[in-house]
Amino acid sequence: MMNGHGKSDRPEVPAKSPNKAGSWASQDVQGFPAAEGMEGRGLAKGNPSRQNAPRTPSRNSAPSALERIRQAARRDKKMRFTALLHHVYNLDTLREAYFALKRDAAPGVDGQTWRAYGETLEDSLRDLSDRLQRGAYRAKPVRRAYIPKTDGRERPLGVPALEDKIVQRATVAVLNAIYETEFLGFSYGFRPGRSPHHALDALYTGLLTRKVNWVLDAGIRGFFEAIDHGWLVKFIEHRIADRRVVRLIQKWLNAGVLEDGTRTRSETGTPQGGSASPFLANVYLHYVFDLWVQQWRRKYARGDMIVVRFADDFIVGFQQQSDAERFRADLAERFRKFKLELHPDKTRLLEFGPFAAENRRRGGRGKPETFNFLGFTHICGKKRSNGMFTVLRQTMRTRLQAKLSEVKTELRRRLHDPIPAVGQWLRSVVGGHLRYYGVPMNSQALYVFRYRVAWLWQRTLVRRSQTGWVSWERMRRLIDHWLPPAHVCHPYPLRRMGVIT
Repeated sequence: MMNGHGKSDRPEVPAKSPNKAGSWASQDVQGFPAAEGMEGRGLAKGNPSRQNAPRTPSRNSAPSALERIRQAARRDKKMRFTALLHHVYNLDTLREAYFALKRDAAPGVDGQTWRAYGETLEDSLRDLSDRLQRGAYRAKPVRRAYIPKTDGRERPLGVPALEDKIVQRATVAVLNAIYETEFLGFSYGFRPGRSPHHALDALYTGLLTRKVNWVLDAGIRGFFEAIDHGWLVKFIEHRIADRRVVRLIQKWLNAGVLEDGTRTRSETGTPQGGSASPFLANVYLHYVFDLWVQQWRRKYARGDMIVVRFADDFIVGFQQQSDAERFRADLAERFRKFKLELHPDKTRLLEFGPFAAENRRRGGRGKPETFNFLGFTHICGKKRSNGMFTVLRQTMRTRLQAKLSEVKTELRRRLHDPIPAVGQWLRSVVGGHLRYYGVPMNSQALYVFRYRVAWLWQRTLVRRSQTGWVSWERMRRLIDHWLPPAHVCHPYPLRRMGVIT
C-alpha cells in the first residue's frame, strides 16, 4: 500500500524490465498479463554518467507528489493506492485544471461560464476543495447536446457543469500518473504526449516494416454508451484502493443526463464531453482489449501481427489470413463478455499489403480494398522511384466535403464582415487543415481543399452586392495574402518514428 504523504527515497532510473502480471480482485477477470517488457537504454556513447538527484536536496529538486506516485506505480505493478484524494482537492491542482479548460466552452446545466467563475476564482476553488474534502461535493447531471457527423447522423455530446469539469480534469491528472505506467504502447487515444499522428505513424511503419497481408479495420458499436459501470469500477479498483476516489468516479457515472428538462440515469455509458470520459474509456479498453490482445498474440498468432488503437477505433494487421479470421471471432466473443459489440458496418477484414494487388489481380477481384483511419484513407500504392510497395494516405472524401460544407455555411454567415476579418478566419481554417492532413503523398488533396475554399470565398464576395463582381486577379491577391500555401508539413513516418524510438 502507498500513502501519498509518505516519504520516498532518492528517485532511481533503472532500465525498464518486463512487467509482472497482476492479480485480480474479481474471479471473472483472469489471465491478463501486464504491459510488455521494454529494453533499457544506457547513456549515449561519450556522455558522462550523472546522478539522478543532487547531493543536497532542495525544494526545486525534490520530486513532485505526482512524480512520486508515478515512480511507485512503475516500481510495483501490483500496488493499490490508498490515499489519492488529497492530491485532487489540492488548490494548485484545481487551479491548474481550471486554467486548462476551454475559455469559450458551452456552459452545463448550472449555466456557469469559465469567465464568470474566474471572477471569484480563489474563493470558489477553496469552497470546492472544502466540499471535496468533506465529501459534500455532488456531481450535476450532464446537459445533452448533439453535433453533426460526416455521415449525416448526429453524435450525442455531454456538457458537464464547470465545477465537474474542474474536478474531472484534476482527478484525471492524478490518475494518469498511475495509469500512464500501465497503458500499453499501441494505445494512442486521449493520452498525454500522444496524438492521432503518432497512431498514424505507428500504423504506417507497421504496414511497411512487418509482414502484414491482412488488415482488420474494426470499431465498437456505441462504445461510450455501452461501457458497463460495474466492470469499469472493478477495473479501477484493480489499482485504486482509495474509496473516496472511486466514489467520486461513481458520482459522475450516476449523475445522469439532462435532455429537454428530463433527467435520465443508466447503468451503462460515460457521456462524452468531459475529461473523465476518454480516460475511463481507456481504462475499460485497457483491460478488455489491450491486455487480451497482447496475450492472444503471444499464444495464438502464427505470423506477424500489429495493433494500433485510438480510443474505440483500432487496426489489427496479420501475416496469416487464418490468424485474422480466428482473431475476429475470438474478439467478438471477448467483447460480448464485457457488454460490447463490434460495429457490423465499421468492421471489415481486407487483403492489404505488398502482395495484395498481385493476389487480387490473379483472382480477378480488382484493386486492393482501402480502409479509413483517423480521417485518412489508406491505399496500397507503389513508390515512383523504385516501384516498391508503400501506403498512400489521402484525406477521406467525406471529411473533405464535410469541412468545405462548414466553410460555405460560415462564409454565408459572415457575408458582410470586413474582408480582413474573414481572411484571418479562413487563414486559421486552412492552416489547421494543412497541419493535420499535410502528410507525405497527400499534396493533391491539400491543393484541392485550398482551391475550393478560395472559390467559395469568391462566390461569397460576389454576392455581397449586385455589382460586387470580384475578378480572379484581385482574388488571387487575396488568396496569396490570407490563405497559407498548400504544403506537406509532416515528415515521412519512418523518419519520425526512428527519431522517437
